[in-house]
Amino acid sequence: MERKIITTSDGSTTIQIVDWNEQYHSIHGAIQEAYHVFIKKGLSLYKDRAMAILEIGFGTGLNALITYIEAQNFNLKIDYTGVEAYPVSPEEIKQLNYIAQLEAQKFQEEFDKMHTSEWEKSIAISSTFSLLKQQKDFMQITDKAAYDLIYFDAFGARVQPELWTEEIFKIMYAALNNNGVLVTYAAKGSVRRAMLAVGFEVERLDGPPGKREMLRATKK
Repeated sequence: MERKIITTSDGSTTIQIVDWNEQYHSIHGAIQEAYHVFIKKGLSLYKDRAMAILEIGFGTGLNALITYIEAQNFNLKIDYTGVEAYPVSPEEIKQLNYIAQLEAQKFQEEFDKMHTSEWEKSIAISSTFSLLKQQKDFMQITDKAAYDLIYFDAFGARVQPELWTEEIFKIMYAALNNNGVLVTYAAKGSVRRAMLAVGFEVERLDGPPGKREMLRATKK
Protein backbone atom coordinates (compact mmCIF):
# COMPACT_ATOMS: atom_id res chain seq x y z
CA MET A 1 0.00 0.00 0.00
CA GLU A 2 1.17 3.52 -0.78
CA ARG A 3 2.47 5.46 2.21
CA LYS A 4 3.48 9.11 2.38
CA ILE A 5 4.51 11.69 4.97
CA ILE A 6 1.97 14.47 5.50
CA THR A 7 1.90 17.56 7.73
CA THR A 8 -0.95 17.82 10.22
CA SER A 9 -2.71 20.97 11.44
CA ASP A 10 -0.28 21.67 14.31
CA GLY A 11 2.72 21.48 11.99
CA SER A 12 3.82 18.00 13.06
CA THR A 13 4.13 15.20 10.54
CA THR A 14 2.57 11.76 10.35
CA ILE A 15 2.40 8.81 7.97
CA GLN A 16 -0.63 8.41 5.76
CA ILE A 17 -1.69 5.08 4.26
CA VAL A 18 -3.16 6.39 1.04
CA ASP A 19 -5.24 3.34 0.09
CA TRP A 20 -7.05 3.46 3.43
CA ASN A 21 -7.12 7.25 3.77
CA GLU A 22 -5.87 6.54 7.30
CA GLN A 23 -3.08 8.19 9.29
CA TYR A 24 -0.85 7.09 12.15
CA HIS A 25 -1.90 10.25 14.00
CA SER A 26 -4.70 12.79 13.75
CA ILE A 27 -4.63 15.15 10.76
CA HIS A 28 -5.85 17.81 13.23
CA GLY A 29 -2.48 17.68 14.98
CA ALA A 30 -0.28 14.64 15.59
CA ILE A 31 1.53 16.03 18.61
CA GLN A 32 -1.57 17.71 20.04
CA GLU A 33 -3.53 14.46 19.85
CA ALA A 34 -0.74 12.42 21.43
CA TYR A 35 -0.35 14.82 24.35
CA HIS A 36 -4.08 15.11 24.96
CA VAL A 37 -4.96 11.41 24.82
CA PHE A 38 -1.91 9.71 26.26
CA ILE A 39 -0.27 12.27 28.54
CA LYS A 40 -3.10 14.50 29.80
CA LYS A 41 -5.67 11.69 30.13
CA GLY A 42 -3.26 8.85 30.88
CA LEU A 43 0.28 9.40 32.12
CA SER A 44 -0.63 12.43 34.26
CA LEU A 45 -2.65 10.12 36.56
CA TYR A 46 0.66 8.76 37.87
CA LYS A 47 3.26 10.55 39.97
CA ASP A 48 6.42 9.65 41.90
CA ARG A 49 6.50 5.92 41.19
CA ALA A 50 7.73 3.08 39.01
CA MET A 51 5.26 1.87 36.41
CA ALA A 52 4.86 -0.23 33.28
CA ILE A 53 3.25 1.00 30.04
CA LEU A 54 2.06 -1.02 27.05
CA GLU A 55 1.60 0.77 23.74
CA ILE A 56 -0.63 -0.84 21.15
CA GLY A 57 0.85 0.43 17.91
CA PHE A 58 4.43 1.66 18.50
CA GLY A 59 4.41 3.17 15.02
CA THR A 60 6.36 6.42 14.69
CA GLY A 61 7.59 6.39 18.29
CA LEU A 62 5.89 9.73 19.02
CA ASN A 63 4.02 8.43 22.07
CA ALA A 64 7.17 6.86 23.49
CA LEU A 65 9.11 10.08 22.93
CA ILE A 66 6.65 12.37 24.68
CA THR A 67 6.25 9.84 27.49
CA TYR A 68 10.01 9.85 27.97
CA ILE A 69 10.06 13.64 28.07
CA GLU A 70 7.08 14.01 30.43
CA ALA A 71 8.10 11.17 32.77
CA GLN A 72 10.80 13.44 34.12
CA ASN A 73 8.20 16.04 35.10
CA PHE A 74 6.11 13.39 36.90
CA ASN A 75 9.14 11.71 38.52
CA LEU A 76 8.35 8.34 36.98
CA LYS A 77 10.51 5.29 36.37
CA ILE A 78 9.02 3.56 33.34
CA ASP A 79 9.27 0.16 31.71
CA TYR A 80 7.77 0.78 28.27
CA THR A 81 6.65 -1.98 25.92
CA GLY A 82 5.68 -1.09 22.37
CA VAL A 83 3.95 -3.69 20.20
CA GLU A 84 3.98 -3.21 16.44
CA ALA A 85 3.12 -5.70 13.70
CA TYR A 86 4.63 -3.66 10.85
CA PRO A 87 7.55 -1.46 11.95
CA VAL A 88 7.99 1.94 10.34
CA SER A 89 11.01 2.12 8.03
CA PRO A 90 14.16 4.09 8.96
CA GLU A 91 13.63 6.24 5.85
CA GLU A 92 10.18 7.28 7.10
CA ILE A 93 11.45 8.00 10.61
CA LYS A 94 14.05 10.40 9.19
CA GLN A 95 11.26 12.45 7.58
CA LEU A 96 9.30 12.97 10.82
CA ASN A 97 9.75 16.35 12.51
CA TYR A 98 8.79 15.61 16.12
CA ILE A 99 12.10 16.67 17.67
CA ALA A 100 11.98 20.03 15.89
CA GLN A 101 8.28 20.65 16.60
CA LEU A 102 8.72 19.78 20.28
CA GLU A 103 11.91 21.87 20.46
CA ALA A 104 13.42 18.78 22.04
CA GLN A 105 16.81 18.66 20.34
CA LYS A 106 18.41 17.49 23.58
CA PHE A 107 16.40 14.27 23.25
CA GLN A 108 17.46 13.49 19.67
CA GLU A 109 19.87 10.77 20.81
CA GLU A 110 17.18 9.05 22.89
CA PHE A 111 14.64 9.20 20.05
CA ASP A 112 17.17 7.72 17.65
CA LYS A 113 17.94 4.97 20.14
CA MET A 114 14.26 4.10 20.40
CA HIS A 115 14.21 3.35 16.69
CA THR A 116 17.64 1.80 16.20
CA SER A 117 17.51 -0.54 19.21
CA GLU A 118 16.95 -4.24 18.70
CA TRP A 119 13.46 -5.68 18.66
CA GLU A 120 12.53 -8.28 21.31
CA LYS A 121 15.21 -6.96 23.66
CA SER A 122 14.72 -4.59 26.59
CA ILE A 123 17.16 -1.71 26.39
CA ALA A 124 17.85 1.25 28.68
CA ILE A 125 17.04 4.59 27.06
CA SER A 126 18.10 6.17 30.35
CA SER A 127 18.50 5.13 33.99
CA THR A 128 14.75 5.64 34.49
CA PHE A 129 13.28 4.52 31.14
CA SER A 130 13.56 1.09 29.53
CA LEU A 131 12.07 0.14 26.17
CA LEU A 132 11.04 -3.27 24.84
CA LYS A 133 9.81 -3.35 21.24
CA GLN A 134 7.89 -6.45 20.17
CA GLN A 135 7.00 -7.21 16.57
CA LYS A 136 3.80 -9.23 16.61
CA ASP A 137 0.07 -9.11 16.11
CA PHE A 138 -1.86 -7.56 18.99
CA MET A 139 -3.85 -10.76 19.36
CA GLN A 140 -0.61 -12.54 20.33
CA ILE A 141 -0.19 -10.54 23.55
CA THR A 142 -0.31 -12.94 26.50
CA ASP A 143 0.85 -10.75 29.41
CA LYS A 144 -1.17 -11.04 32.63
CA ALA A 145 -1.41 -8.25 35.23
CA ALA A 146 1.78 -6.71 33.83
CA TYR A 147 0.93 -3.07 33.06
CA ASP A 148 -0.38 0.01 34.85
CA LEU A 149 -1.28 1.95 31.70
CA ILE A 150 -2.12 1.02 28.12
CA TYR A 151 -1.91 3.43 25.21
CA PHE A 152 -4.39 1.92 22.73
CA ASP A 153 -3.34 3.59 19.49
CA ALA A 154 -4.34 1.07 16.83
CA PHE A 155 -5.65 2.11 13.42
CA GLY A 156 -9.31 3.10 13.52
CA ALA A 157 -12.26 0.71 13.49
CA ARG A 158 -13.23 1.95 10.02
CA VAL A 159 -10.22 0.21 8.48
CA GLN A 160 -9.36 -2.44 11.10
CA PRO A 161 -12.56 -3.31 12.99
CA GLU A 162 -11.00 -6.53 14.30
CA LEU A 163 -8.77 -4.46 16.60
CA TRP A 164 -11.74 -2.95 18.45
CA THR A 165 -13.66 -6.04 19.57
CA GLU A 166 -14.44 -7.77 22.85
CA GLU A 167 -11.75 -10.31 21.97
CA ILE A 168 -8.99 -7.70 21.85
CA PHE A 169 -10.22 -5.88 24.96
CA LYS A 170 -10.23 -9.14 26.93
CA ILE A 171 -6.52 -9.32 26.17
CA MET A 172 -6.06 -5.70 27.29
CA TYR A 173 -8.06 -6.28 30.47
CA ALA A 174 -5.97 -9.32 31.37
CA ALA A 175 -2.72 -7.45 30.69
CA LEU A 176 -3.54 -4.65 33.13
CA ASN A 177 -2.91 -4.62 36.86
CA ASN A 178 -5.89 -3.95 39.11
CA ASN A 179 -6.84 -0.27 38.81
CA GLY A 180 -4.87 -0.14 35.58
CA VAL A 181 -6.01 2.30 32.91
CA LEU A 182 -6.40 2.13 29.12
CA VAL A 183 -6.68 5.35 27.12
CA THR A 184 -7.58 5.70 23.46
CA TYR A 185 -8.55 8.39 20.99
CA ALA A 186 -11.59 6.33 19.96
CA ALA A 187 -15.12 7.16 21.12
CA LYS A 188 -17.40 4.91 19.05
CA GLY A 189 -20.34 3.39 20.88
CA SER A 190 -19.38 -0.10 19.70
CA VAL A 191 -15.90 0.32 21.20
CA ARG A 192 -17.30 1.49 24.51
CA ARG A 193 -19.74 -1.43 24.62
CA ALA A 194 -16.93 -3.91 23.90
CA MET A 195 -14.91 -2.47 26.79
CA LEU A 196 -17.87 -2.65 29.16
CA ALA A 197 -18.61 -6.23 28.13
CA VAL A 198 -15.21 -7.47 29.31
CA GLY A 199 -15.40 -5.71 32.68
CA PHE A 200 -13.92 -2.26 32.21
CA GLU A 201 -15.38 0.85 33.81
CA VAL A 202 -15.48 3.35 30.94
CA GLU A 203 -15.45 7.15 30.94
CA ARG A 204 -16.20 9.47 28.05
CA LEU A 205 -13.74 12.37 28.19
CA ASP A 206 -13.26 15.49 26.10
CA GLY A 207 -11.39 14.59 22.95
CA PRO A 208 -8.31 16.02 21.24
CA PRO A 209 -8.58 18.64 18.49
CA GLY A 210 -10.98 17.42 15.81
CA LYS A 211 -12.76 14.94 18.10
CA ARG A 212 -15.56 15.66 20.56
CA GLU A 213 -14.83 12.70 22.85
CA MET A 214 -12.36 9.93 23.69
CA LEU A 215 -12.49 6.94 26.01
CA ARG A 216 -10.67 5.97 29.21
CA ALA A 217 -11.22 2.50 30.65
CA THR A 218 -10.23 1.29 34.13
CA LYS A 219 -9.82 -2.26 35.41
CA LYS A 220 -11.44 -2.38 38.83
